[in-house]
Amino acid sequence: MPRLAVSPSSKPNCSLIGLICIFLTLSATHTHARIAVTIPEQVSLLASMNTQQLSISWLGGEATTFDLIILRTEFNETVFYGTVSVTVNQESGRHEWNWTSAEPLECTSLSVRIRSRDGQMTSDWSDTQILQGSDVPSNKDTQIYPQDRIVPVGSNTTFCCIVAEREVFGSIQYRSTVMSATRLSRRTYAATVVNQGPSRASGTNVLCFTDRSSSLSGAVVFVGYPPQLSDFVCETHDLTSTVCQWNNGRDTSLYGKRRTRYLVNNRDCTNNSLLQQQTECSVPQWEENWTLVAVNSLGQYSLTDSAELSHRVCPVAPVELSSVVHAWNATVQWQWKYSSYSSLALVCQVEFTAGGYKTKRTFTGVGLRSAVLSDLHPVEDYSVQVRCGAQQNFWKWGTWSKPISFKTKTDVPDAPDVWMWRNRDGTGQVIWKPLTQRQSHGQITGYSVTFWNPEENRQHTVILSQYTIAVPFNLTQMAYLSGDNKVIASVTAKNADGMSPPASVSLRLPDVELPAASRAVYTDEGFPLSWQSNANATCSFVVEWHETSCTYDCPVDWIKVPAGNTNVSIESANFQPGVRYSFSLYSCPSDSPELLQRWQGYTEELVPSGSVRLSSSQQGSDILLTWRSMPMVDSRGFLLGYNVYISNGSQLTLLANLSDLETSYTVKGFSMGSYKFTVKAYTSAGEETGTTVIIAMESYSDWLILEILTSLGILSLLLVIATFICYKKRKWVKKAFYPDIPEPKLPSDWSSAQGPLDVKPSPHSMVHIVEKPEWDSSKEMLVVIPEEDEDDDGQGIGDEPVDTDEPTSLRYYNQVVDERPIRPRFPDSSTSSASSLDSAHTDVTYTGIQTSGSSLVFQLDPQGSSEGHQPQAAHSVSCRGGGYQPQMQPRAPSDDMGLASAEPLLEAQAACSGGYKPQSSWHFDSPMEAEERGSLAPSLGSPTSIASTQFLLPDGEEHGEEKRQSSSAATWFTNLLSSTKP
Repeated sequence: MPRLAVSPSSKPNCSLIGLICIFLTLSATHTHARIAVTIPEQVSLLASMNTQQLSISWLGGEATTFDLIILRTEFNETVFYGTVSVTVNQESGRHEWNWTSAEPLECTSLSVRIRSRDGQMTSDWSDTQILQGSDVPSNKDTQIYPQDRIVPVGSNTTFCCIVAEREVFGSIQYRSTVMSATRLSRRTYAATVVNQGPSRASGTNVLCFTDRSSSLSGAVVFVGYPPQLSDFVCETHDLTSTVCQWNNGRDTSLYGKRRTRYLVNNRDCTNNSLLQQQTECSVPQWEENWTLVAVNSLGQYSLTDSAELSHRVCPVAPVELSSVVHAWNATVQWQWKYSSYSSLALVCQVEFTAGGYKTKRTFTGVGLRSAVLSDLHPVEDYSVQVRCGAQQNFWKWGTWSKPISFKTKTDVPDAPDVWMWRNRDGTGQVIWKPLTQRQSHGQITGYSVTFWNPEENRQHTVILSQYTIAVPFNLTQMAYLSGDNKVIASVTAKNADGMSPPASVSLRLPDVELPAASRAVYTDEGFPLSWQSNANATCSFVVEWHETSCTYDCPVDWIKVPAGNTNVSIESANFQPGVRYSFSLYSCPSDSPELLQRWQGYTEELVPSGSVRLSSSQQGSDILLTWRSMPMVDSRGFLLGYNVYISNGSQLTLLANLSDLETSYTVKGFSMGSYKFTVKAYTSAGEETGTTVIIAMESYSDWLILEILTSLGILSLLLVIATFICYKKRKWVKKAFYPDIPEPKLPSDWSSAQGPLDVKPSPHSMVHIVEKPEWDSSKEMLVVIPEEDEDDDGQGIGDEPVDTDEPTSLRYYNQVVDERPIRPRFPDSSTSSASSLDSAHTDVTYTGIQTSGSSLVFQLDPQGSSEGHQPQAAHSVSCRGGGYQPQMQPRAPSDDMGLASAEPLLEAQAACSGGYKPQSSWHFDSPMEAEERGSLAPSLGSPTSIASTQFLLPDGEEHGEEKRQSSSAATWFTNLLSSTKP
């Protein structure tokens, strides 16, 4: 029974024992670890104030990882906290670690503690080590750090100011800039300057201000560059020693004791200058290999060079220069500093300056000591300097010598540049350009101009003063100038050394016709002129120019162009904008100048300065505007046209643009009123101000009356002139238009004496009228009806005289006839029936009209052939009495007519008839009618001719008045011509 009670209670006791064992094991392990991670001991601090680096060392056992903490002691602010790996220094057996501070270590006290770390296990912190700053109470004055620090350009620097006891911080200034400050301790304030630029030679000032104006503290910082050299080379001047040179490159901005130091082959070549940058170093002997090292507080730089001596010879500058001077050349001499140059082959360069222009010439020779300068100019000031180099293995030119000056001597002048100006009337001027100082070769004392005719070998010389540049001439007054002869004008200049060579120009009468001028366009280089080349041309050219507005004795300028050139650019300081210039090209100026081409142009076209002279006139309902062309001086450009405006109040309206340069314009269709017009000329630069005219339109009738009166006056004047001429030439007019009528001539067989004729009317003068009922008064006409008993063969009255009392019968027709003239009917005519109209007619019978004592016989042409009528009529006239004898005088009878000549008949009638003879001035309407009528005798008289289509009597009084006026005019003209009779 008792065993059962013990067994259950033994299990809990075993579990408790196991837990205790586990706890003891873990506790033992932990205790062993704490014993393995040791606490750092013997911590020491070593500060480098220039580099702001703090070196910390300690004894830390076997550990390699440590935790470090750096605090600002006064404010207990952490500056650095981190885990670092540090190995043991085998020499000292201590752990060492360096830390660089952003602020100067003097600014405030720093506290340092260290502990060892092994993974997650760390030791206890070491004892605190304090680096005392300058802000301890024992330092009561104001201080600023760092002092005289040298830093590279672009770096950042922190400055701290420790304020004196019982003073309040003011500010920190870098140069003149106030910096933002941070408080580090009770008395310390810090400010950081970033990206610093190069400082001056004296450095950059940093100032600390407090509330007391008398309390001021500061520091200086030097900001610069490390050395960076280039172009390191060594050479010899005396063929023995070595001179090495280099280029410092950029300025380090470090001077004085902080300047760069130089070493050449480990020889110190630093000069004693504190401010000047060094670029040269001398070595007593020649060494073929050199090494240059440059060192300053911010770094160092090195370069090397190597060469043979003969390849690096650079002669020194010549000394003791002298000269021997002539008019056109000079000899320059010099000496050498080293005697070793006497055997050295040299090449020397001589540079001489005259009139602001420099010229270099090269000379060679062994030990060269002189040079001859040729092609100099007389009376010219020269400045000369010399430098030399080795002719073999030329390295570089040596240094220039000091310059010397001299002046060349005088000589005869150069030939003047001669040209001419010819006026249109044969006068002109011979012109030459004044000689410059370089051309005169001394003071000019005068000029001589000779006019010479080579054909007649006659000449005339004119002596002029040194201030004269032109002499006039008159070709028309030169007696020896005739035909194609030419006069040559020669000009010479004179100075103390003699006369210059002559310069000639040929003088001729000006050309009658000038070639048309082309337009020249001005550019930045002047007026570019070009002309066609001529392969055969061997003469030079002259281009002259002057103001186009000048036409007589113009101030002309010119330039001579060598033969073979075909273009030139003309530029002159005298060119003015708005002035037109004319350019003329001549060939062979000295022999026989010939004008080849002309140009005109402006350097700059301007708006016209003048205005046109405008006038207006009325022409019916139109207005004619006229103006004069603007003078060339006022146009100030090439006129492109005129603009015509009409004024509408204050506004101008363009009416026309006259681009063809017309000087008139007609404005059409205006009513009565007042109008204002403005005309403006314009160039490529714009319009001028314009001229305005006002015109008042008047009534058109006034102008019409004026025109009529003017026309009548002109007509009257012409009539008076014609009358005067006719009166002066009245004999000729009378002979030509109204000759004298010859007296009648009696036949030779008339033996009876002349006396008055007894004219008795015929007892059988009766007219029988037979009226028909069909009478029409629209047209009246008489038609000849031949007698029924005429000969069947168409023969007229025979050659024998016939005396008959049979009445002649005429038929009078009252009818409308056609437009053709009524023709007489003949017995043998086929048209006889057609001429007898079937309408009503009136028979008029004349009986006893002709006297018994007269008989007129006509013989008709019996042929009537179409080949033309040959007049076969024979006429005879017998005078039997003084009765009524009607006569007919046809005008201008034609040979083609069948009638016989009227002139003998009329003369006979005039001789035989002594009584009343009415005459009829009728004529046939056409030659065709005359042919058709053949030899019909015009024996019928009153009331009208048988072939006439005219009315018998004039209509009314109007025809009577016209007849009286015509008769009066004829009578006056007849009296005028008759007055010429003796």
